[in-house]
Amino acid sequence: MAALDGRVALVTGAARGIGAAVAGRLAADGAAVVVLDLDEASGKATVDAIEAAGGRAIAIGADVTNAEQITAAADQAAEEFGSLDILVNNAGVTRDNLLFKLSEQDWDTVIGVHLKGAFLASKAAQKHMVAKKYGKIVNLSSVSALGNRGQANYSAAKMGLQGFTRTLAIELGPFGINVNAVAPGFIVTEMTGATAERLGITPEELAARSAEITPVRRVGQPADIANTIAFLVSDESSFITGQTIYVDGGRRL
Repeated sequence: MAALDGRVALVTGAARGIGAAVAGRLAADGAAVVVLDLDEASGKATVDAIEAAGGRAIAIGADVTNAEQITAAADQAAEEFGSLDILVNNAGVTRDNLLFKLSEQDWDTVIGVHLKGAFLASKAAQKHMVAKKYGKIVNLSSVSALGNRGQANYSAAKMGLQGFTRTLAIELGPFGINVNAVAPGFIVTEMTGATAERLGITPEELAARSAEITPVRRVGQPADIANTIAFLVSDESSFITGQTIYVDGGRRL
């Protein structure tokens, strides 16, 4: 019996990168997975990969900053598979710039997707979890929560998610719901590729530089985050809640 047999997971921002890896891992562990991204078609590749491996998944298109859309998505997930047991708030964007160049729109976009998105998705999911007296919520923070040049908006959002996590753990714990956060370090994704482009170097060069100053002497892969989340949403982690786990190879900044 797989660790998540009978569970239903909704993963936001699951069309690619960390989200796709998490969706694939949870499906491999037995969960039925809802692959949520801004556009339903963009989640098809993730769904196809899960189904090809023998898992169950559907794609749903929704804007996590839109309350009606994300509530409808959570309800659809529960209706399609019979429950909603796991939520992974992974959807995210970057709009990096130094403070004096950072626009109000870029601030609002990043805060909106990360913080408002996690708030709305958690609010939509918790009603199903509270009714069942069981649930697991994992929020994606980042080592950038500790501060990172050119990321005032992103750092604020990611640290905000840590406070959000602690508060939800307190509020939802009595209903059998565990809430934790994972803070990735350098993970090879399209997002870090965009960072390399902004810095005027190749993704490979940026990864090599990061590996040199990381204690384990390598950068992370999406599977590293997926493996951690798989533990946090399993019953083996039932006494862990309100925590932020840094998955960064020992490097904080």
